Amino acid sequence: MDSPLPILALSAAAITGAATIFPKLHARLALSRAKHRSLTGHSKMSRLVARLVPFYEFDIDEFFRSDGAPAEIGLQRQDGFFKLAALYKDRYPIGRQMTQQAAEKISDLQFTEAYRVPFQYSRLVREHLGTGAFMVSSAGVTVSDPDGNVFHDLTGSYGVNIFGNDFYKECIANAAARTHALGPVLGPYHPVITDNVTRLCAISGLDEVSFHMSGTEAVMQAVRLARYHTGRSHLVRFSGAYHGWWGDVQPGVGNPISPHETYTLADMSERTLHVLKTRRDIACVLVNPLQALHPNAGAAADSALVDSSRAGHFDRAAYSEWLKSLRQVCTERGIVLIFDEVFVGFRLAAGGAQQYFGIRADMVTYGKSLAGGLPVGVVCGRKDLMRRYRDDRPVDICFARGTFNSHPYVMTAMDEFLSRLADPAFRAIYDGLDDSWDNRARQLNDKLAALDLPVRVSNLSSIWMVQYTEPSRYNWMLQYYLRAEQLALSWVGTGRLIFSLNYSDADFAEVAARFVTAVEKMKQDGWWWRNAALTNKAIRRQILKEMIARRRSR
Repeated sequence: MDSPLPILALSAAAITGAATIFPKLHARLALSRAKHRSLTGHSKMSRLVARLVPFYEFDIDEFFRSDGAPAEIGLQRQDGFFKLAALYKDRYPIGRQMTQQAAEKISDLQFTEAYRVPFQYSRLVREHLGTGAFMVSSAGVTVSDPDGNVFHDLTGSYGVNIFGNDFYKECIANAAARTHALGPVLGPYHPVITDNVTRLCAISGLDEVSFHMSGTEAVMQAVRLARYHTGRSHLVRFSGAYHGWWGDVQPGVGNPISPHETYTLADMSERTLHVLKTRRDIACVLVNPLQALHPNAGAAADSALVDSSRAGHFDRAAYSEWLKSLRQVCTERGIVLIFDEVFVGFRLAAGGAQQYFGIRADMVTYGKSLAGGLPVGVVCGRKDLMRRYRDDRPVDICFARGTFNSHPYVMTAMDEFLSRLADPAFRAIYDGLDDSWDNRARQLNDKLAALDLPVRVSNLSSIWMVQYTEPSRYNWMLQYYLRAEQLALSWVGTGRLIFSLNYSDADFAEVAARFVTAVEKMKQDGWWWRNAALTNKAIRRQILKEMIARRRSR
């Protein structure tokens, strides 16, 4: 009879192995469940899908009838499109020519011009509805192009313009005069930096400050310091959030190499909190407060507007409660909580998103508007997190420097900005701010609904997003009708309208009237053809069929 000892030994080894494997499997499963179900929550899958999507474009008949509309609707749209094209050609000749010439040598322009609309429609749009990339002056809430056209500015200068272009022109002009004696001397600090540091520490409620050349660099340094001091490898970012273009915070489409130390988890999710509570490799959590408008969704660009499923809804109380839970877990687990306020900083409140949501972070990054309109990045943090060296290990350092960090012109422009922000009379601009912008959004939505127009807006204070109530493949066309009414948009189109806070009621009433006119004209031209069979699901299925057919035809 065989001895049972080898069998018992084998069983013990199996049990030991299972005990080792199963916790790892359980942790991996918990991590997978904490990801958002969309592609924005699955970076590897999104990269795979991006590689599989083939290029194809519509001929002129398909362009106007890609949703299955009847021939007469296609002709109606075609007439409207070329009337709009004639207007663009007549109104913007100088700006369009300048843009066309510049795009031959500027790769950024090539990218933005190609990705204003879904790629299937891009060539015909570029040929006939090309936009100008140049502006020559600003005044109040308007900007003017080389052809002399005056637009109401809804670009917000990508978030820089909080208080109006005239405000920033004053900051920069005063800064240049004050700094003239020193000039662009780099290395030594201009004395004004001491006031800036004092104010930034007071605003952030944190101990120390470091200066950088952009918001992207500030976030890079905050994450590096968090890893340095915790001894942990991974950062957590939330699905859809933007934190600059560097690799670790852009793990999906747009980054040729997928990082291995990034977890992309679902925003406002109990499963995410569970992962934070149980894993031991997480150094920091990045929060972009802008995501409160559209949790788990990426920046709303019209280039991805293939149907009408885009949506936004801001619930301040719910997002504040989520951040409170996140703060508690990070404190318990020794995870560094980083607020990335590069975009929203000082737009929501004088004390930024920390004040607005009532949450204190361990580190905060600022940029854009802070330097009075000049480029800058700032990290504010706890004293123990900001230290870049160890007393007991002198060569174990956390390095970060930059040629233009603390540039005297930037620092003085920052002082101009912060001095105004500290003035109680100036801070009155924040009184009733949310109520004012919420009422404006409500008034516009009521007008659109009363006219049976399939467009609505959602907002996070003065940051707005356009949504669509009727299934359509052509919502991206609205940006061109809005520009025809001389409303200036950024290259993402209707996905983000950014108002400066100096918009008066009269200014906004003019914008609202132009907005409604643009929507009415687009509806009249047949772009929102209604059919019971045309659903968002049907549209997505049709696009999938087109892609499969294109791949098979190769």
